[in-house]
Formats: sequence, structure tokens, C-alpha cells
Amino acid sequence: MRSRRWVLYPRAKQALDHLNRLIDHPRGTRMPSIAVYGDSGMGKTTIMERFRDDNPSGFDPITGKERTPVMAMEMAGKPGERRFYAELLASLGAPQSPRADIVQMEQAALRLLKVVGVQVLVIDEVHNILAGSHRDQRIVLNTLRFLSNRLQISLVCFGVTDAREAISGDVQLARRFEEFSINRWGANEQFETLVSSILRNTPLRKPTVLTPKSLRRILQVTEGITANIFHMINCLAADAAQSGHERITDEAIENWRPLSDGGAAYA
Repeated sequence: MRSRRWVLYPRAKQALDHLNRLIDHPRGTRMPSIAVYGDSGMGKTTIMERFRDDNPSGFDPITGKERTPVMAMEMAGKPGERRFYAELLASLGAPQSPRADIVQMEQAALRLLKVVGVQVLVIDEVHNILAGSHRDQRIVLNTLRFLSNRLQISLVCFGVTDAREAISGDVQLARRFEEFSINRWGANEQFETLVSSILRNTPLRKPTVLTPKSLRRILQVTEGITANIFHMINCLAADAAQSGHERITDEAIENWRPLSDGGAAYA
């Protein structure tokens, strides 16, 4: 009941459709890229993982090599050129010696990315660029542009709203990015569709039908954050199974309270 489950809702499908178009785009010197922005807990990492899983590594019988169309990495907490290449090489399964210099790491990364046939490089937590000095920020952004140009690959960056500021530090790079925002949920049909989708995927024996008041209550308690919505419904579903009711009631929603420590309830 509490396990993570993938629920395809319209906004997530729209994001995945945008990302998958990058796979089929002809290779060129100025490849299109996408920046996905949203508050923490809005499901960006889950969408990233789904995109990667939908485009898995596979053996190419023609070339006799393993192909990895989508490579995902996380931007280091305090990035610089060395830290960036270290994270990238680790994601490629090829960590370098601590004594390796930047040129050796760069050449190894270029060679391996080309060998495995990466078409899209995905970078999570891209707002971490802002934790570096102005010089380091410029170097990391230049490195991203260099990789895109040299290997003719698309970039996909995920981050909170501050990521806009990070990417805009390089005007030439920023112009290549199409922005895709994942906003908090509001009291509309899309929110009702999300809740219905979660409920359909909840393994309770009886169907749950919620009133508009209960939907407003869920939105109020969760503040429109996707992770909070999943957490609340999963907790209610687990309680319903343990109590033997086998469905989520309006009364249970009205009485449900998160932990007093705010965000800790949804960790």
C-alpha cells in the first residue's frame, strides 16, 4: 500500500512527450534542450526516472556495443569542472583516479559518451550550480554547452525555480532550452483527475468516491504538492485497509492530520 507507484497523469504525460521527442530529433550542432522547473516535491525526479526507464540501455547487434540513449546524473552540491566530470564519469560506471587531471577526465567522458551512444544527457538538481562561485558557475555552464556541441546531444535539466537563474548565466546555452513548468495543483479538473488516478491504483477492495469538500480538504492539507498528495492518500489507504473499511471515506479525510513537523510528514 505504501510502496511507490507510477501514476500517469496529464501533466506528467505532457512532460514525457516533450522529452521523448528529443530522442528522435536529428543530430546537429545546436541540439534542442529542455529545462523542467517546479517546486520541491512536484514529481520532477520521478518524471526523470520514468524518462530514463522508458529509454533503457540495450545491446546493438549491428555495432556489437551497449547503447545508452539517455544518461542521467545529479549536479554536485558545490559544482566545479572536476566535480562535474567526476559525477558524469561515475554515472557512466567509469570513476577516475583522484590523480587524473581535468583534460584526462574530459577526454574519458567524451569518449565514453560517444561509445555508448548517449543522445540525451539528463541533469537533476541543476539549481545546485548556484552553490558554486561565479567562476565555477561559468565553467560548468560552458562545459554543458561544450558537451552538447561536441557530441551533438540534447540536454534536459531538472530543478526548482531558481534553476532559471542558473541556466541564464550562459546566454547562448539558455537560448537552446525550452522551459516546461510543473506548477502546484489548484482546484480544477486536472487535480480531480490526479486524485482519481491515484485512487484507481490504490489496492483497496472497495471503490472510493469523494465529495468536492473532501477534494478541497486534500488540496488544502497538501498545499498542492504532488508528493504530499500521494503521501496523504497512501496513508489514508493504509488506514482503510488496517481498519477493514477497504475504502477511503470523507470522514477519514476530514480527520486526517500530517505530522506536526510540517515537511517532515512528507519526507
